[in-house]
Amino acid sequence: MSRIFKFNSDVDTDQIIASQYLLLPNIDEMKEHAFESLSTDFAKDVKEGDIIVADENFGCGSSREQAPAVLKALGVKAIVAKSFARIFYRNAINIGLPVIVSKEVYDYVNDGDTADVDMNEGVIKTAGRDFNCTKLPEYMQNILNAGGLIAFLNEDK
Repeated sequence: MSRIFKFNSDVDTDQIIASQYLLLPNIDEMKEHAFESLSTDFAKDVKEGDIIVADENFGCGSSREQAPAVLKALGVKAIVAKSFARIFYRNAINIGLPVIVSKEVYDYVNDGDTADVDMNEGVIKTAGRDFNCTKLPEYMQNILNAGGLIAFLNEDK
């Protein structure tokens, strides 16, 4: 089971990784500042395999690829939200970070709860219930399985 970190609506890319940290030399240094303005301990508390659950419009704002990259570098397994900003969604898939749409989960979970995400079946198990979620098309799942678009394109087929 994965621990849930819950965020509200309209979390923008500057809240995920503020622009002043984009000057740092690499993602490993940037990741320590993820969600700093919303949750000062997020980068210290998140563990490999944890998930983020958010309300509407997650990842709005700029098109910076570092936003999903820092979350993946911290070990976030997936982001579940009612909706995503289109560019954030695409950037996340391109780097191999699962982004899953569920219209219901947010309303039934709390920060610190646990969940099990089955992307192959399109089901999230949490709060004693099963919730339907995005079941990605095979080609998108293949990109995620490869670790991102570049890795997928470089695979020997």
